[in-house]
Amino acid sequence: MAELIASGAESYAASHTSPFGDVVSEIAARTRAGQRSSQMMSGLAEARLLEALIIVGNARRVLEIGTFTGVGAVSMAAALPSDGRVTTLEVDADTAATARRNIDDSGYADRIELIVGDALQTLDRLEGPFDLVYIDAWKNDYPAYYERVAPKLAERGVIVADNMLQSGRAFDPEADDDSTRGVRALAQQADDDPLVHNVLLTIGDGVMVIWRHGSR
Repeated sequence: MAELIASGAESYAASHTSPFGDVVSEIAARTRAGQRSSQMMSGLAEARLLEALIIVGNARRVLEIGTFTGVGAVSMAAALPSDGRVTTLEVDADTAATARRNIDDSGYADRIELIVGDALQTLDRLEGPFDLVYIDAWKNDYPAYYERVAPKLAERGVIVADNMLQSGRAFDPEADDDSTRGVRALAQQADDDPLVHNVLLTIGDGVMVIWRHGSR
């Protein structure tokens, strides 16, 4: 992301963002040490943004698509009230097993339901409404995720989609890979949906926030 956001700006922003709490920090450290794809975990800025949305929206029910090692799920669960719940979906059984260990060790396991399997099939079975939906899984499936979760969003609910810039490929006219096409399609869906408003933030690899302003 250095070519998109100046490293000095990123460092300054990070130095003025509340660091992870001890539990989430430990999970993040384990992920960096033990996962070749550690860049897939939720970053500090994204996690704190999600926490802020939970707090200001008084969220109780959160849906996460893409658990990875559980950094996002645990950080969101910690922001919820004691009766809140995070439902998090992970397709890979081995990754889910790692996440389950981290969740069990976090002290917030009673607030987190981890479901292993194809997210699209799981979403068809889940009942809303959800106050916050965080999408951070297969980018080529982003349009299908949106189609399934938008009707399940609470009246004042929010959808947050990560990696919407794809390291600059999203606005590179020559980029045409599946992931790039997926995030572009979601961005267009949000633009075209008359019942939502949206903003694409240059946080991390691009975070889009989508919220309802009408009735479905």
